[in-house]
Amino acid sequence: MAFDFFQRISRAPTKPRSAPTARQFDVADLYRGPVAAADALAAGEAAPLDEKLRQAYFWIVNNAIISPHYDVEYNDGPPQTFVVGDSKRTLTLPSAQSYSSFVLLPLLTFAARRKCLFIGGPGRGKTASAILMGVLAGAPVRDVKRAMQHGHPQMTVADLLGNPLPADLVGAQSMDDIRIAWRAWLSMRVKIVDEYNRIPTRTQSALLTVMGDNYAEVLDHVFECPESAWFLTANDDQGGGTYQVIEALRDRIDVVVQALAFNPLFLDDLLVRVEQDVRPEELVPSELIFTEAEVDRMGAAIRAIGIPVAVRRRLEFFASQFELQEGAGVQFEYMSKDTARLSGVPWREVTAQDSGRDRLKDLGCQTRNGVSVRNLSTLLIYAKAMAYFHGADQVQLEDLRQVLPFVLHDKLQPDLEAPFFNVPENAAYKLDRVSWLRRLFDLSNDEFNRLDLDRNDPVGELAALFAQGLDGVTERETRARLAKIEKLIGERTKGRKLYGPLYDELLKLKYLHQRYTNYLAWLRAQ
Repeated sequence: MAFDFFQRISRAPTKPRSAPTARQFDVADLYRGPVAAADALAAGEAAPLDEKLRQAYFWIVNNAIISPHYDVEYNDGPPQTFVVGDSKRTLTLPSAQSYSSFVLLPLLTFAARRKCLFIGGPGRGKTASAILMGVLAGAPVRDVKRAMQHGHPQMTVADLLGNPLPADLVGAQSMDDIRIAWRAWLSMRVKIVDEYNRIPTRTQSALLTVMGDNYAEVLDHVFECPESAWFLTANDDQGGGTYQVIEALRDRIDVVVQALAFNPLFLDDLLVRVEQDVRPEELVPSELIFTEAEVDRMGAAIRAIGIPVAVRRRLEFFASQFELQEGAGVQFEYMSKDTARLSGVPWREVTAQDSGRDRLKDLGCQTRNGVSVRNLSTLLIYAKAMAYFHGADQVQLEDLRQVLPFVLHDKLQPDLEAPFFNVPENAAYKLDRVSWLRRLFDLSNDEFNRLDLDRNDPVGELAALFAQGLDGVTERETRARLAKIEKLIGERTKGRKLYGPLYDELLKLKYLHQRYTNYLAWLRAQ
C-alpha cells in the first residue's frame, strides 16, 4: 500500500484550461484514413512535456519531498493577508497556484539544464532532492548515488576526473599513447556534487572547467561531456566549508535554493517512510521519467518562450540601478563599481567619496556590485522556464519577479552598511537575502511606474528607431537624429543628480551617437 501511495499520480490536469473549441471540417481529413487518425489519437493521449513537468513537481511535493513552504507566490486577485507577531510580518494566502522554491527551482534547472546550489543545514533533504533529479533523467538510483561526487579535503583532480592507466604510463613513448580511465559521472545527464565547498582549491579549478566549458582534461587528453543539469550542495554559502570556493566557480552557479526548516506538524508523512522503510527516490513513477530527447525538446521549447518588450524594459531598468559608482572613475565609462573593486581601495573609502545623491533612495547604494552579463542571461532563461512551467507562451513580469531572488542570491552582494539597512523596519533584510532581492525589484518597478517609462521613453524610442537599420537613411536624416540625441543628452544632464538608470541611458545615447557619426562619415565618402 505504501508503494501504491508513493507511485500515485493524479489524472486531473495540473493547470485546468478551458475546453478546446471544435475543429472545423477539413476536406483533407477524407484522405488521411484510419491509420493516420489512430496515430493522431495516440499523440493526443500523450501529455505535453510542460504538463509532465508539472506532474513531476506535484508528485515530488506531495509524495517525495516534505516541503510545505509555498514561498513562490502567484495571485489571480488580491490575496488574503494577516499581520502576525511583534515584528508585524505578513502571512499571505496566495489566490493562485503557488509553489515551493525548494522543489520548483531544481526542477526548472533540470528542464533547462542549468546549475543549482542547495544550501541549508545537514539533514534537510538537499542530497535527496538532487538524487530525485537524477532519477527523473532516467538513471537508476544506484547509478545516481555512485556517480555523485562527495567533496572532501583530500580530493584530487584524478579523484574527480580519472586516472591514466598504469600500464600505459610505464610503456608510453608519448602522451598520445596514454589512455585515461575517465570517471563515469562525467557522462551523466544530471551531475551531483555534494558539499562542493570541501573540495581543495586546485581540484575546484578542474571542476570549473567541467562546469563552465563542458569538458575534462587529463594529461592533454580531453573528454567531451554531454549537456547536463548540475546540482551542488553546501551546508552554507558563506565560506563555512573546508575551503573557500573560488569566485569563478561560484559565478558558474545559476540559482541558489535554501532548504527551509522541517515543519514537525508533518511528522506523520515522515513516519510513513520510517515504518514502511521506503525511499521516495526509488519509487518514482515511470510516467515521470524524461528521456534525453524529451529534455532536449523541453530546452528548445523554453528558449522559444517570448519575453515582451514591457517585461524586458523593466529588467533593463532594474539592472541599471547597481553598477554606477560616480567617484570610481574620471572618464565616464569607468564610473563603475567594478572599477572600484579592481582598484583595491577599501570599500568604505569608496563609498565615503559618494556624495550628492540620496543614499537612502538610490537602490544602487544597497549593493557592492552590479549585475553581470551571465546573471542577466540566467535570469532570462529561468524566467522563460517559469513561463514554460505555467504552460504560457510569454514571460509575465511576475515570472521574472519570482525567479530573480534565486538567480541573484549570491551574485548581487548587499552593502550592509548602506542607509537602507539601518532603517529599523529594514533590519531583517540583512538576514533574508531572498526577500531583500524581491524588495529591490519591487522598488525598481515602483520607480519605473513613477517615471511612466511604459509610455514616456525617448531613449527607448531612439534605440528602436536605430534597430530598424540604416539602409536608405539620408545624410539629412542622420544629422537630424544626431541633433535629437544631443538635445536629449542636454535635457537629461541639466541640473540633475546622476543615478544608475540615467548613467546607462547616457551611455546608450553616446553609443547611438557614435554609430550615426560613423554612418555619416561613410555617407560622405560615397
